[in-house]
Formats: sequence, C-alpha cells, structure tokens
Amino acid sequence: MSSNAPRRLVRDLRFFLTVPHACSYLPDREATTLFLDPQESPIPGVYDSLSLLGFRRSGRHLYRPHCEGCNACRSVRIPVERFTPNRTQRRIGRRNGDITMRITPAHFDARHYALYADYIHHRHADGDMYPPSREQYRTFLTLDEPYAQLMELYLDNQLVGVAAFDQLEHGLSAIYTFFSVDESLDKRSLGTFAILQLIDLTRAKGLPHLYLGYWIEACRKMRYKQNFTPLEMLDGRQWREIIR
Repeated sequence: MSSNAPRRLVRDLRFFLTVPHACSYLPDREATTLFLDPQESPIPGVYDSLSLLGFRRSGRHLYRPHCEGCNACRSVRIPVERFTPNRTQRRIGRRNGDITMRITPAHFDARHYALYADYIHHRHADGDMYPPSREQYRTFLTLDEPYAQLMELYLDNQLVGVAAFDQLEHGLSAIYTFFSVDESLDKRSLGTFAILQLIDLTRAKGLPHLYLGYWIEACRKMRYKQNFTPLEMLDGRQWREIIR
C-alpha cells in the first residue's frame, strides 16, 4: 500500500457542492461535484495537498466527484519507477519514434485550438465539451501559472497532439490530451503515446507519480487507464495498488 499525506491542512478551506446534474460518464445517473471556493486560487501548496485527496484541476477550479451512493470515479496514478510498458505499448513507442516533443507554458495558441476543436467534433460530440469554443478552450486548458504546461507532439514539423499537464510537488498530473483525427495516424495510438511520454517526463524530473485523473471501470472511454500497470487507486486517504 502506498500513501502520501497532504503537507498542508485543508480543513480551513471552503468548499461548495453543485446541485445534482446528469453524469457525464454513466447513463441514467446523477452526479454532484465538490469544488474548492473559487476565491481560493489553486496555488501550489493547496493544489499539492488536494491532489493527494483526489482533486483535479479544470481551468482555475479544483474539484472532486462527491456523489451520494456512488464511488465509481476512482483517482488513479502510475508509480513511474515501477512502470514497464507492455508489448503493445512498446510497439506504440517504436511506431512513434519519429515524433518530436516540446514543452511550453499553458498558453492559448490558435493551432492548439484548431486541433482541439477538430478532436472534440470527431471524438466527443456526445460529451459535455461539445460544441467547442475558443472561450471554453481558454477556460479549460490555459492558465498563467508556472505549474501549468503543455506537451506538443510534432510529426514532420506538423502539430499532431497536445497533452496538458501540471507539475506538482509529488508528480505530474495529466489534465487532458487531444490529437489529430486524421485516419492515417490511427495506428500510431497518439493518446497512449502521449501518456507514455508523460511517464518518461515524470521519471526524468525525478518525480514519483503520474496522475491520470479518474478511472471508471464501467465507462468504456475510461478503461484505457487500466492498461498502465502498476496502477494505484485512492481508497479513502490511502493509495493502494489495483490488483487485477
């Protein structure tokens, strides 16, 4: 069992619950979300502590599911020093050996937005981020904080993928990844490749974990996370390895 204790006490912070709303992941269910008071900026100390308790960032907001009678959303992370790619992941790594990577601050770039809008239209037209807009993109993925960064993926000097991530004290947190929907690139599995690159980057920075957000076993779109092993899950306040 693995655990990290938040360094800063969070009991004096204020939180708000949303009203019940349609669940984005499981049909015919309602969800409730716990948000940190928007007046509390997601500064590193607070953010680091809350991430150990399963909170995620969206724009300037830190949040966590808080649904009555349901705990399907489980926070998961990869202990990168113990991660070994499986055969499929090794093949994906070799297949993308010609892709180059660049790290930039989480700023607005028209090329990023065009790729994002195309991705949402083709892959997530049934989700709550559809239809995309520049304002929605800015609110979601751009943030003027040192910890908020973007990993750009290039093939022959053409942007083919972007992974938004945050650098925390105890790891990197994968926020969102989007990539080209060009069918000629499908065999490259760019989403998986981006996670593999973030694992390598986490390890190179000497950080112990890559946080993947929420894993929902019953949600098809979330199942890819279980392909990265070992995988640790937050159980209460303790992180433990998922045994499958």
